[in-house]
Amino acid sequence: MTEEQLEALEPALAGYLDHFLFCCGYTQTFAHLGTYVRGLMSDLPRKTVEPIAVRAGKPVRTLQEFLRDPVWSFGQVRDHLQGHVADLLPALPKADDLGTVGLLDETSSAKKGDKTPGTARQYLGCLGKVDNGIVVVHRGLCRGLFKTLVDADLYLPKEWDADRDRGRAAGIPDTVVYRPKWQIALDQFDRAKNHGIVLDWLTFDEAYGKCPGFLRGLDERQQGFVGEVPRSFSCLAANRTGRRPDAAVKGRAAGDVVRSGTAFRSQPWQVLHLSRETLPDQVWRVKAAAVWLHSQEGWSSRTYWLIWASNDETGEEKFFLSNAPVEVSVAVLVRVAFRRWNVEHCFRVAKSELGYTHFEGRRYVALLRHLSLGLVALTFVAEQTDRLRGEKSRADDGARVRGPGRGVPGLAPPAARDDGQGMQADHHWLPPSTQPRRSRLEEEEGTCGQEPQEAPAAA
Repeated sequence: MTEEQLEALEPALAGYLDHFLFCCGYTQTFAHLGTYVRGLMSDLPRKTVEPIAVRAGKPVRTLQEFLRDPVWSFGQVRDHLQGHVADLLPALPKADDLGTVGLLDETSSAKKGDKTPGTARQYLGCLGKVDNGIVVVHRGLCRGLFKTLVDADLYLPKEWDADRDRGRAAGIPDTVVYRPKWQIALDQFDRAKNHGIVLDWLTFDEAYGKCPGFLRGLDERQQGFVGEVPRSFSCLAANRTGRRPDAAVKGRAAGDVVRSGTAFRSQPWQVLHLSRETLPDQVWRVKAAAVWLHSQEGWSSRTYWLIWASNDETGEEKFFLSNAPVEVSVAVLVRVAFRRWNVEHCFRVAKSELGYTHFEGRRYVALLRHLSLGLVALTFVAEQTDRLRGEKSRADDGARVRGPGRGVPGLAPPAARDDGQGMQADHHWLPPSTQPRRSRLEEEEGTCGQEPQEAPAAA
């Protein structure tokens, strides 16, 4: 924002930041918090400590110490932010019938050298390849046109966990250890729920959808989800009896199940139109049926939706998994799945407008403080954007079915149900582009408990 725009929002920003006062050790620290957040929201080309301090007329060293020294709690800032968002959500206009949709994804930043906490050679989505940098797991949410990020955790690679001397030199507490990203995501879910954030749905990409432990964790928390899974995902279509497959039976790849399973072949395609604000509808053909999931632990205790989506225009093919009850329509599930692209909008704004990846320090606490204040700035921007949007017309970004169409055949019987980046046009974030987003599955270690797939059987 320009200085004039910030000045116009200054009363609202001052009142917003007042809520974070108790997170600081003393009032001088609170003044620095305001200075830093305003710097992140400014039109500075590079939003690191030095230019922010110079713009504000503050000593550079003082602002460096604000990020580095233990005089305030980034955890309290994050927790209070989540409480603020929880209070805000009920007052937001309900633009559609999806309610509040949770968004799970990660962002990355390329780094030179090896001193920034968490830096390692790993898959970086920002580059689309394995390179040197850090990865941060995020939780976001959207409700109508409102969208923001509410949590951020640094992913600590195994080599950092194994070398505790290196970690201590970077200020990483011994309690911060390597954890798979899906475990970090479940902890973030629990944290947000404890602070009052209730989700109607959660959506995520195939890097998380491939992990049986993550899916079980969401079931245990009774959280409805629609997440993308890889075509190699191990499962088996449920038969009419609803009986779970025998232990000796092996799972098959989802890509093979949808093409050879009777439950998919016997039903017609449903044609769904995903509305976009400035471009023609994006058209997807979809089928869905009940499947059992297979992992190293054996067969799942219940069935799930497996949704097969195909786009004739782009040639894309996607597979989604959901634990939704049988009465939820496939159109709703597909709309939820495509809401995940809202998180890409949040990353774009945070990186390009709020200096989210401009951090240059070497201390863990400073990095987490920078990230937490980035979330604070992003949420303020999202809240004010929604307020200033006022009564402008809101496009219906849902899917609709052309013609009467047949419903999806019944899923499992009740006993089995025990309960790439998007395109931008005219500043609106759109559903996926015509170029398939590159998967990072092959770049990451491990299979999250999924067994290797057998060669597809002949149809």
